[in-house]
Amino acid sequence: MKKLVFMMMVLFLGVVANAQAWTGKGDQKIQLGLSAWGYGTGITGTYDYGLNKLISVGAGINGYFDNYKDNDKDNRVFVFGRLNFHLQEALDLPSKWDIYPGVDVGVLGKDFGIGAHIGARYYFTDKVGVFAEVGNNGSLGVSFNL
Repeated sequence: MKKLVFMMMVLFLGVVANAQAWTGKGDQKIQLGLSAWGYGTGITGTYDYGLNKLISVGAGINGYFDNYKDNDKDNRVFVFGRLNFHLQEALDLPSKWDIYPGVDVGVLGKDFGIGAHIGARYYFTDKVGVFAEVGNNGSLGVSFNL
């Protein structure tokens, strides 16, 4: 039994050691999580595509349960484009970490929506990690490498 536990730990550490949060050009991420503040409380989903070591573009959608304009049913979905600046190389961060400031521009029901955020990702494996974004909108959740 001890050998099995030891082998599982070695295997897990080997997988974790190779995790990379940001690889630059062609890198693709999907994030799913909870919107904790901003336009309201709800769920979020985003997609990012790396143009180079510094910049990614993407899109997202937030669905809100409450808190925006007295629960106006027309304004419960924020569909947006996003632009992020990845600081992993500039800050000489470990490969498991990615810190990125960015902006979101889109529509919220019939209204125009804009936001700014700073986010961080930490990858446990090559495919799965966690993220947090704070700013005009804030969210926490799971991040996936494609």
